[in-house]
Amino acid sequence: MPTLRPEPPAPHQARVTAESFGTDPHRYDQARPRYPDELVARIVAGSPGPDLLDVGCGTGIAARQFQAAGRTVLGVEPDARMADLARARGLTVEVATFENWEPAGRTFDAVIAAQSWHWVDPAVGATKAAELLRPNGRLAIFGHVYEPPAEVAEPLATALQRVAPDAPFAGQPARRPLETYQAGYARIANTLVTTGQFTTPEEWRFDWERTYTRDEWLNLLPTTGGLTRLAPDQMSQVLNEVGAAIDALGGRFTMPYTTLATTAVRTLARTAVRTAVRAKTH
Repeated sequence: MPTLRPEPPAPHQARVTAESFGTDPHRYDQARPRYPDELVARIVAGSPGPDLLDVGCGTGIAARQFQAAGRTVLGVEPDARMADLARARGLTVEVATFENWEPAGRTFDAVIAAQSWHWVDPAVGATKAAELLRPNGRLAIFGHVYEPPAEVAEPLATALQRVAPDAPFAGQPARRPLETYQAGYARIANTLVTTGQFTTPEEWRFDWERTYTRDEWLNLLPTTGGLTRLAPDQMSQVLNEVGAAIDALGGRFTMPYTTLATTAVRTLARTAVRTAVRAKTH
């Protein structure tokens, strides 16, 4: 009888993988792509003030973009290695999972999660974010969708399945359609709706592209969730095969990116509404 592979845990339960990105925080900070300027501008314009909380801030890639846009940013990050690098880059960071983080009465004009919300318990995250937001504050959850061309993706999937069949994402399709990711952001929107504390969520999409050289792509790959826990010899085999595939394309390829976002505004708290009503009647 064939042995069935157990269902993987939900992302927020896979803490070992969630906290494996700090294995090489300098590589992560250097290789991971930044976020579209238009996305940052829309979040800034749609928030009532400058105070912003970055959930799962990592090394501060998104946070530094918001600092540059005039925001005052506090990061929350469970991996102390990532947090240390973010601090070295000028960010204030507190080390904790979002679920266990103690805000000590602090509230914010915006709460963002850049490529990190799937590591947060959905039963806790949306409600806690609402509690942290000032009236009319904005929650913005966003991340990149990047699926390399088949000539690069298929050698990666084949090598990963062979050298590390138990690794996260091993055995999954080489490329997944954009609709798969859009469905995930739609589920996030539904979660926000169920709290009853947000306006109707909006879903944003930003399409762009970037050309990678062989070395640039092989620098990024070890920072991705499917590879962060590989042993050095396993990593070497995977990168060699992917590198050969890129060489066959002339040493570079163009990656189409789509950055997706689900965003909603915190509704006025009941106390604020009552205060406004009393002000109008006196």
